[in-house]
Amino acid sequence: MMERGALAGAIFAASHLRGTFTLRSGTTSDEYFDKYRFESDPALLEAIGEALVPLVPAGTEALAGLELGGVPLAVALSRVTGLPAYFVRKEAKTYGTGQLAEGGDVAGRHLTVIEDVVTSGGQVVASCGDLRDRGAVVDHALCVIDRESGGPAALTAIGVELVALFTMSELKGTTAG
Repeated sequence: MMERGALAGAIFAASHLRGTFTLRSGTTSDEYFDKYRFESDPALLEAIGEALVPLVPAGTEALAGLELGGVPLAVALSRVTGLPAYFVRKEAKTYGTGQLAEGGDVAGRHLTVIEDVVTSGGQVVASCGDLRDRGAVVDHALCVIDRESGGPAALTAIGVELVALFTMSELKGTTAG
């Protein structure tokens, strides 16, 4: 298993880009954090999965990876824990089985939601509500990175505890950037 500081440095090195980037807000930045770069690297993804294992709460029956970034993380974590993984869409399909969560019925299951990066927590809050509406028990969520922009508080407000592997401050602090 990769040492925590080395893992933080590897995630930052893989994902922190310099250049000229237009952000979602429309502003321009000279740096960008591309989370898909740590999720698409098989060795790094495996190390992240291993590092998340001790954060999985007791009583978890399945992992619920949120579309899109939470899905590879849920699969990596599923591989090392043996827990099944569900793939949770932002909204239910309007065709076929019409599922919100692919992989089986979530009703009555104790799920831990898996996300890559949490900022305000809006999508995680919405997905937790959608899963609960389908009968799942959702009290916990895990993420790789908390951007420290209100996500944990938003989840606490709906009775979900968010545990992050790293905060963005930790990632930036472990490297020369």
